[in-house]
Amino acid sequence: MDFHLSPADEAFRNEVRRFLDESLTDELRLAGRRCGGIYSDYPVAIRWFRTLAENGWSTPAWPVEWGGTGWSVVQHYIFARELTAASAPPLTPNATHMVGPVVIAFGTEEQKALHLPRIRSGEDWWAQGYSEPGSGSDLASLRCAAVRDGDHYVINGSKIWTTHAHWSNRVFCLVRTDASGKPQQGISFLLFDLNLPGITIAPIISLAGDHELNQVFFDDVRVPVTALLGQENDGWTVAKYLLQHERSNAWAPQLRSRFDRLTTAARAARADDGRPLLADIALRRKLAEAQAALDSFEAGELRMISALSQGVPVGVMPSMMKTQGSELRQRLTELAVEIGGVRAAERSPIGESANAGPTHLDEEAIIGMSMYLNDRAASIYAGSNKIQRNIIAKALLA
Repeated sequence: MDFHLSPADEAFRNEVRRFLDESLTDELRLAGRRCGGIYSDYPVAIRWFRTLAENGWSTPAWPVEWGGTGWSVVQHYIFARELTAASAPPLTPNATHMVGPVVIAFGTEEQKALHLPRIRSGEDWWAQGYSEPGSGSDLASLRCAAVRDGDHYVINGSKIWTTHAHWSNRVFCLVRTDASGKPQQGISFLLFDLNLPGITIAPIISLAGDHELNQVFFDDVRVPVTALLGQENDGWTVAKYLLQHERSNAWAPQLRSRFDRLTTAARAARADDGRPLLADIALRRKLAEAQAALDSFEAGELRMISALSQGVPVGVMPSMMKTQGSELRQRLTELAVEIGGVRAAERSPIGESANAGPTHLDEEAIIGMSMYLNDRAASIYAGSNKIQRNIIAKALLA
């Protein structure tokens, strides 16, 4: 499925393609294809991020005065499409799409001057301190406490599922500064270093064997009060603004790339008896149904993009797209495992880098299994799908 582009948008797409052809090395492309997790590991990601930064494209969605590109909504969508089509390493949005926009919206001039250039250049790599043991989807029940002590907050507690904390030097963190009111009250939003005394980062290895996640422990960690973003006890306002950015990212470009990769693998695969795997009518039907679902989903996402480009409110559409997109993502990985068959069960440290070299194993099947295992969480992170359906129901049935 495609959508009509104006001559200016076609020229922009050609510009992006030229840049990718010139800037994406074979090693970076291979690392992008071999990434079975959510985001590429830091050693690969920072190389690609700094290449984007050198071209002024590391923070395209920011206001122009802070390093943004001034692209239209359609151009942002084109950029996302071309990145995935070119197998660019997927980058964590923690800094550029999450903490950056809230610093722009709620930060003091000093905070903007400190954080935004360092995000834009890749000098700072950020982790997200939101979920806690027992406080995931019900984020407002968080208990990690920050007690004011003069010019510092003293933090005690822990955060869990902290993506790339082991690679990060900074964290944006929701903490409980007042427990006397409603759960959403008394929460504050802090920005601080991850190398402070009293911070311990413990790895969480995923089902696929990847180390993307961590649990972070805070033991009497002293954070200066200048780390406060927005008003004390009003961090929930900041958090909701951030989540809107997290859930508004386009899903269809990556899903389209995954489907194309899936069909290529299916054409090359053979059944145990040597026949082409696509001789199986049931498999062809599943692929056709997945393509129809993807076309329908992309049409909905393009409709939302069209509305955004015209300044029309989109209501709960981001929640709808997040729910459908994450479930379609899981559906495609299930098909990848089916196509891989017994070869998908093989385990090999293929890794993120082209330095891993060629493998005699079925690389596509192994990576498909890794994606399948990692994407079991897709319907939970960025707001669980059950919560999203409640949001949709409240909006439509009110």
